[in-house]
Amino acid sequence: MAYTPILATLGYVLSPDQSLVLMVHRNARPGDQHLGKYNGLGGKLEPHEDIVAGMRRELREEAHIEAMAMHLRGSVSWPGFGKHGEDWFGFIFTITSFSGVPPMSNHEGTLEWVSVDRIHELPLWPGDRYFLPLVFSPEPRQFHGVMPYQNGEPISWTYNYV
Repeated sequence: MAYTPILATLGYVLSPDQSLVLMVHRNARPGDQHLGKYNGLGGKLEPHEDIVAGMRRELREEAHIEAMAMHLRGSVSWPGFGKHGEDWFGFIFTITSFSGVPPMSNHEGTLEWVSVDRIHELPLWPGDRYFLPLVFSPEPRQFHGVMPYQNGEPISWTYNYV
């Protein structure tokens, strides 16, 4: 069977001193698969949209900001991650410079600036705890990983640097 994942972006917007990250607390939609969890910003790519354009669009839609500088930190393949077992493939960015002022909330929930050092204390997807240290690591190389999910839980995690 061909691997045909849903393609998505996931971005972590950093404050100018890079000590804070803008997270969305998914608390606005009762039927949301992510309800109660904190996440970066992003979403599905649209047809004929590259990953940079998709990330920029999602930042405009979700935080009303324009990315001035962003860096691809890596990618993760999430087989079985979706609500109905769909496969997802995400391109993960840090946004280190932006213009605009994020609102207090969006259609998904409350937007909150959180200390990068405290992200691990938040209610996150279980798998986020594996790759987020790589996102915020001083390691300059990109990481590319695979994290299969089963019943809403990661069952393994492997990655490589390039």
